[in-house]
Amino acid sequence: MSRHQAPRDAGFIERPELAAVAAGLLIDTCEGDSRSDYLDRVVARLCRACRAEAVVVLRASAGEWSAVAWAGDQVRVPGGLASEAMDRESLVGAGAWVAVPVHASDRLVEVLAAEAAEPQAAARLGGVLQSLLDVVRRGLRMVETRLAGQRRLSQLEAMLEIANQWNRAREVGPLLEQMAEAATRLLGADRASIFLWDRRTRTLVGRPALGVERGELRVPDDRGVVGQVVRSGQPLRVDSMTEPERINRQVDQALGYQTRTILCVPLRSRSGEVIGAFELLNKGEGTFDSDDEDVLAELAGHAVIALENAQDRQQLMSANRQITDQAAGRIVMIGESPAIQALRSIVQRVADTDLAVLILGENGTGKEVVAQRIHYLSRRRDKPFIAVNCAAIPDTLAESELFGHEKGAFTDAQEMRPGKFELAADGTLLLDEIGDLSPGGQAKLLRVLEEKVLVRVGGAVPIATDARVVAATNQSLARMVGEKRFREDLYFRLNVVTLEIPPLRERPADIMLLARHFLGEFCRRAHRPMPEFSPAAIQRLEAHRWPGNVRELRNLMERLAYLSPADRIEAEDLAFILSPKQERALITEPGLTLASATSSFQRKYIEQAVERSGGNMSRAAESLGLHRSNLYRKMRQLDMPSPD
Repeated sequence: MSRHQAPRDAGFIERPELAAVAAGLLIDTCEGDSRSDYLDRVVARLCRACRAEAVVVLRASAGEWSAVAWAGDQVRVPGGLASEAMDRESLVGAGAWVAVPVHASDRLVEVLAAEAAEPQAAARLGGVLQSLLDVVRRGLRMVETRLAGQRRLSQLEAMLEIANQWNRAREVGPLLEQMAEAATRLLGADRASIFLWDRRTRTLVGRPALGVERGELRVPDDRGVVGQVVRSGQPLRVDSMTEPERINRQVDQALGYQTRTILCVPLRSRSGEVIGAFELLNKGEGTFDSDDEDVLAELAGHAVIALENAQDRQQLMSANRQITDQAAGRIVMIGESPAIQALRSIVQRVADTDLAVLILGENGTGKEVVAQRIHYLSRRRDKPFIAVNCAAIPDTLAESELFGHEKGAFTDAQEMRPGKFELAADGTLLLDEIGDLSPGGQAKLLRVLEEKVLVRVGGAVPIATDARVVAATNQSLARMVGEKRFREDLYFRLNVVTLEIPPLRERPADIMLLARHFLGEFCRRAHRPMPEFSPAAIQRLEAHRWPGNVRELRNLMERLAYLSPADRIEAEDLAFILSPKQERALITEPGLTLASATSSFQRKYIEQAVERSGGNMSRAAESLGLHRSNLYRKMRQLDMPSPD
């Protein structure tokens, strides 16, 4: 009978076959998603190759042995066999059973046991297991290394995504909650808290904190694991089974919680200073290990960067809100006339809506001020307010100015440029002098208003826009529609709410309110006391027609603040408030020769100087750059009566 036909004892493997089994055990390391998968393959391969009744891997947990991988008959392993193998650290046997230690560490204690078909074959079976033990151990290390690499890769990918998510956070509170949720998910913990160190009060402020009012836990910085970590700057792992005294049970009692394991690492600023700690509680399986510590330390580094960025953003947002509040405080609609009071009321009601608003009014009445007031009273107040004067845009550039252009869209398009709609994203866009927009610009504007989407000149990508459009004009758009100079559909799109600003001449009661407001503002800038108005000056201001409206009044007050030296403004100081048309009327009476017109101008100019000086000829002469005697001589030449 040949060797291949000879019967073999159970548990006996020839050397070539032993090598094949060893190779198979190493090949199996490339399969499976876990250590348990590999152990299942190990016991199955050994059971087949050794013709054993059963092969099992036993693991110790809390003093008890349990099977984690089994092949063959489901029979009871002799009591004490696994413990004896670990104690002797060598092969042991009991009847048909043999056992050999496979793995021993702080986390895992495992034994490989096998049952031969009969007790006489146990020794040979044990010899085979002993021969393959190094291969099994090497295979386990290879599997653990491969799985650790996969876990590390997954953790790195997860941490990259987590860091990106954290760095998008704008507020610290929600960011801390995101950090805690991500850490518990990544490391399989039950709870997490981020403690920030308030050195001034020697307090650690932890968030989030479940079961605590406002979700914020405050503890002294010299208590518990967290206190030890921030003071030492070193990470710490604690197991209640071995170091129960390190766990602050007062906090557990206050929260109604039972802490079993803790992992805590310091939070360090970019300068290396400890600013707090990152703490995890109760790992789902087992205790926290050095790998967990490394992962949490890396998370803590990302957390500090995200926290500092969020704090910087909060400070910037706070500063922006202050600037916005200051700007909103400066944008006021001054006046107590019924027309202005009614206008303020309507502005208040429409501001926080998205209704289209059309502002009508003469030049200088304050249409942009009303548009800004609408913006700063709305929920868009923290977003941009962009004003564009449609009358100043050449027809050929209207589309580019409003909607932007791509690089190379036309000859001068050297780079991509966003339009006014994009610049006003989520804010307010004022289209001033809308009646002067070209017909082509009107058509494109209507399409954007209807579709809420724009395309840059030379581009093809639709860009959503949510800017609120406020239009303003000093023209009658209704008349322009009738004259076919303005699109009717665009007119109705813009004219959902109409606000009409009355000219200043129609609200004389507001003139002195505005005058004193502007004069006070400019005097503060000029660092001088605000002068008073004489009754005659007030009368003259209220009698003026104000063709330039509020803008004209503001400009006059600015000149007075910087150029009027007296502490009282007289009517004579207001002589230069006349409009350009009125000034031209003084010196351009029709039918006069040049010599007569020159003499007429000189007479009127000298009369104004004498009037401003209150009849004091010396002061009048000085203001005209003349000697007193020369002024009298000039007046005689012009046939002017002498005040004396």
